[in-house]
Amino acid sequence: MTIDVSLDTAVPHWIAGAAVPPTNGPRADIRDPATGRVVGTVVLGGADAVAEAVADARTAAEAWAATPAPARASVLHRFRALLIEHTDELATLITSEQGKTIADARGEIARSIEAVDVSLSVVQQLKGEYADQVAKGVDTYSFRQPLGVCAGITPFNFPVMVPVSMFTAAIACGNAFVLKPSERVPSASVRLAQLMSDAGLPGGVLNVVHGGSEAVEALLDHRDIAAVSFVGSTRVARIIYRRSAEAGKKVQALGGAKNHMVVMPDADLDAAADALVSAAYGAAGQRCMAVTVAVAVGAAGEALVAKTAERANTLKVGPGAASGIDMGPLISEAALDRVRGALELSVAQGGRLVVDGRERPAPGAGYFIGPSLVDHVSVESDLYREEVFGPVLSVLRARDLEHALQIVNDNPYGNGAAIFTSSGAAVRRFTRGVLAGSVGVNIPIPVPISWFGFGGWGDSRFGDDGLNYDAYRFYTRSKVVTQRWTEPTPGLAPHFVAAAGQ
Repeated sequence: MTIDVSLDTAVPHWIAGAAVPPTNGPRADIRDPATGRVVGTVVLGGADAVAEAVADARTAAEAWAATPAPARASVLHRFRALLIEHTDELATLITSEQGKTIADARGEIARSIEAVDVSLSVVQQLKGEYADQVAKGVDTYSFRQPLGVCAGITPFNFPVMVPVSMFTAAIACGNAFVLKPSERVPSASVRLAQLMSDAGLPGGVLNVVHGGSEAVEALLDHRDIAAVSFVGSTRVARIIYRRSAEAGKKVQALGGAKNHMVVMPDADLDAAADALVSAAYGAAGQRCMAVTVAVAVGAAGEALVAKTAERANTLKVGPGAASGIDMGPLISEAALDRVRGALELSVAQGGRLVVDGRERPAPGAGYFIGPSLVDHVSVESDLYREEVFGPVLSVLRARDLEHALQIVNDNPYGNGAAIFTSSGAAVRRFTRGVLAGSVGVNIPIPVPISWFGFGGWGDSRFGDDGLNYDAYRFYTRSKVVTQRWTEPTPGLAPHFVAAAGQ
């Protein structure tokens, strides 16, 4: 069974293990970013749809929590195999609604499979601890229990990887899950829910509800939602963090980013320029870990800008489904207008536009813009202070490593930071001194393998850690038992001994 994305059939919710037939309620258009055309619609649910999904999840959660962890892992094993089997189908679905190239979409599926692998390790992480004889005749042990019903609110830029990383971890821990994906890319989430059902997941353990702000608010306020995971803008992350925390929920809310790559004069500048082009313009810059700022230290500046500009001008922009394409379109016309406006303002505020993506001929009516490179950007400029979320790379100049560190650390975001250098001393100073959750050394996008935790600092994350390896802590709570067993009184048989002789 596949999702029908057409003008006649709306993408449905998935509740209690089945697609919910579309109603006469509100719908949103699904547009192909490569053409701008409407290719389908999605049902927009509100408080009623959320209430139905949470009620079914709550019913399913009790039985699922009682399911042995190895049995839960078996479902995820089968789901992993289905992800591999359906990689091409899922990649095509991603490209059709999100716009990224097929190669990028396949890479997203590969990272999703890696996230499942980490979720499978939950069986080991839930085993707890035991301390014998902490006092005379007293032992203490701990174990972790699921929370009940958890919710995930996910962005448009990774329609498969972010939902999979959330719900597989939560489900592996014994929770039920309600997913609210971006209404711009709704189809992949329902397809994932179908594949989980095919893998043997009981109905109600994973539910998908589409919608806008009403659905989000209903999830945040619902008393049966124990934990909320969110990925999106910093403005919304703050709201979700505060509202969820006030309601007594566990919350992890990942916000925006302004990721820096410091390039020292002793770096391999060709390698650094290659890395910048890939990290800044891949997926049209619509990644929370994209490098948006290059900090050129000392004499590295002029050569680095020239080499990066040369490479940026060779990138092929076009529909993600076409062969030989390096960069697809932006997600929407609003995103396109935002990037164009940021470039115009950057020049007015003193930046030098070395490569202007607005000059790249559009291959059609889609939301295309070429890669842009702006040199001599000021830390006071809007281009530097605001997250653009598009294929724009800003270049700042620094006198030395200490000046570069100051630039990075004065920025309120702290998702990722990288340094390119051949100096071990510079690496040691940078890795220990930089204020960022993920750090790269001669690697531009330092997203760690999923067996390590992942999460930003500063305005890039609010609330708990809880992605990748840390997920089992977020989706469970610890219970500690202290016990004493006394010896029976001599001559009196315990009840269980008498019962055994019957």
